[in-house]
Amino acid sequence: MNPQANLIFIASLLLGTTITISSNHWIMAWTGLEINTLAILPLISKSHHPRSIEAATKYFLTQAAASALVLFSSMTNAWHTGQWDITQLTHPTSCLILTSAIAMKLGLVPFHFWFPEVLQGSPLTTGLILSTAMKLPPMTLLYMTSSSLNPTLLTILAILSAALGGWMGLNQTQIRKILAFSSISHLGWMAIILIYNPKLTLLNFYLYAVMTTTVFLTLNTTKVLKLSTLLTAWTKAPSLNTMVLLTLLSLAGLPPLTGFLPKWLIIQELTKQDMAPAATLISLLSLLSLFFYVRLAYCTTITLSPHTTNHMKQWRTNKPTSTAIAILSTVSVMLLPASPMIITIV
Repeated sequence: MNPQANLIFIASLLLGTTITISSNHWIMAWTGLEINTLAILPLISKSHHPRSIEAATKYFLTQAAASALVLFSSMTNAWHTGQWDITQLTHPTSCLILTSAIAMKLGLVPFHFWFPEVLQGSPLTTGLILSTAMKLPPMTLLYMTSSSLNPTLLTILAILSAALGGWMGLNQTQIRKILAFSSISHLGWMAIILIYNPKLTLLNFYLYAVMTTTVFLTLNTTKVLKLSTLLTAWTKAPSLNTMVLLTLLSLAGLPPLTGFLPKWLIIQELTKQDMAPAATLISLLSLLSLFFYVRLAYCTTITLSPHTTNHMKQWRTNKPTSTAIAILSTVSVMLLPASPMIITIV
């Protein structure tokens, strides 16, 4: 893609995200979401492969439907209450429609079907933007309206997302699809705590974004897209693959890694809110996603599967690891000791 065009699309993404995050009026928030949608479409379809075009079409149709629902929800609320302020969403029907719209934007179950397909059809760098930056504006809207939303509905969506995100990722061999189901599962953890402690939702999102960015950038460096190529990628950059092993285990939420921190705080908060059954259920469901994280980690460094012994081993690269990957992987693995400071900030 032309560098100038690329720059325009990235700048538009930043503009759309900034408008949505900083707006108080529903129309401005909707405008930011629309700018984001239109800016990401060329980045999804830039390879001109039929799968990419299909992914861009699916993404456009889903996001257009979600944006229409956001507009419908805000207009219904304005009709009944006379308020266009985002924090003044008080009408029950509007809250219900908005929850559905944001769930569709984020890829929460049962509106998740588009996300794995779109991620599979996108390049790794665009997949990274879809998994992290594109989720920030809808998360902001959820954060701002969290006091008005229906706790029962959000808890049901969260538990279904954790269940299906883990279950559907078990049988995948394409790494982008595995990461898509991982994202759906993490969104479940964010949604379940949103009503009770919205700041924990944001903390979970930030840490998830850091860990996912590390994994995507590393996969982009080693040019790995599926499990069979991951099996032989360890010869290319052994130290980098070791850090990916730890980052994947951190994404799974294993102590003493960074990913354990948000899960620990969420379970603690749910228990305080007399939601011990929900906390137990979502913890058990996270074992499903733990399986495919461990499988990815196993393929990354621990073993060379028997059926790949005839494969050409890749040459070890002499290129130094980028500073961004080094910093992100360190944060993804070693942030747990700083948890008292993080808790005081939150």
